[in-house]
Amino acid sequence: MNKKQALLASLITLSSLTLGAVFLENTSLFLRLLFGLSLGFALTKGSIGFAGSVNRAYRRGSTQLLQTLMFMFVVTAIINAGLLFNANIADYDLWVNPINLGLVLGGVMFGAGMSFSSCCATGVMVEMVSDVPRALTTLIFFAAGVFLGFPLQATQSWITTTAISTPSFAGKGVYMPDLFTWGPLNGYFMSVITTIVLASVVGYLAKMYQNYRHANGTFLGVDGEIARQNLANNDKPQHFSLFSAETYRRWFGNIWEMKTAALVIALIFGIMMVSTGAGWGASTPFGIWFGKGLMALGVSAETIADFTHRPAEMFTTPFFSHSISVQNLAIMLGTLIAVLFLGNFSFSFQLNHSAKQFALFALGGLLMGLGTRLANGCNVGALFTPIANFSLSGWVYLPFLILGGILGNTFHRVVIR
Repeated sequence: MNKKQALLASLITLSSLTLGAVFLENTSLFLRLLFGLSLGFALTKGSIGFAGSVNRAYRRGSTQLLQTLMFMFVVTAIINAGLLFNANIADYDLWVNPINLGLVLGGVMFGAGMSFSSCCATGVMVEMVSDVPRALTTLIFFAAGVFLGFPLQATQSWITTTAISTPSFAGKGVYMPDLFTWGPLNGYFMSVITTIVLASVVGYLAKMYQNYRHANGTFLGVDGEIARQNLANNDKPQHFSLFSAETYRRWFGNIWEMKTAALVIALIFGIMMVSTGAGWGASTPFGIWFGKGLMALGVSAETIADFTHRPAEMFTTPFFSHSISVQNLAIMLGTLIAVLFLGNFSFSFQLNHSAKQFALFALGGLLMGLGTRLANGCNVGALFTPIANFSLSGWVYLPFLILGGILGNTFHRVVIR
């Protein structure tokens, strides 16, 4: 236990909550602060990142993270089914995205981009604590990609128009419960079963791939996953005491098993749906931040609005008045708090990457940013939230995301050879 870092983590937590309670304009923004802190903490403690699901599989042969994500998708979908059953879905902002060419191309582009930068939209905020040069380069170009993609997202029918849809979201996308209205629980039972089946298929294929890598001697494993497995094997149940060194070690001073983190994230998502009526999004604020940067250089809000086909107020709204911007910043703070509690924090701005690697980080950020506009979301906005909201688009997006990750990692290996 690093007492100095643990004390600093406690001070940052207390300061964030106090300043948020005092200065944020309303309870909705404070709630977003809580969500961000919680998500950043859980993602870091469990070493869960959407980009890693493909990158670890390709580079190290491990699909444990991908299998864990499938588990998280199922749990979150079950929670959402409980919320939506017998509810008026019009009261929720469900992310039922269109299925079209944009979804396909966006998935491939985002998958390739996250292989170049080794992070995604949420991951870039997490990585800002451990590898500032890589994360900052990725973030700048990610933001530029989102900004440049705004006009495409607003005007191109191959991005906005869906090839197929169902009655509840006519012209918008496929809402799975509409496909099973003949079944029990207004279609939600069969939607959950379908989600379980699809997640099981992906998990089974992932496990088979990992076994293949073991068999041909190319499985390398991931240090963090091995450490978590050893923790699970050696962690014997003890008498619970809330205020004890053991409780602190288990929940704050040590890493979590990935499934524990997945359950916590699923719970946070469920609370987010109950309290805000919407799921988790992350990428749009990056484009807003880029627009704010242009405004700081003298470009007018009206010019930016004309280019992006977005209202000027979107870019003139103060940073701490925009809910998802607050949430994204809080994810970074939650990550910092988790790392400090672990006693692993060591700030460095040292440039340990080559010019070729920085070029890949920039390209990765740009591809991911543009990809989010084509697919109408990132890994949380086009994959996790749609799947949790029973949108078929999330499952269509997944294989193209994986394909992009394979292509990107192949290119990355050739370039960095």
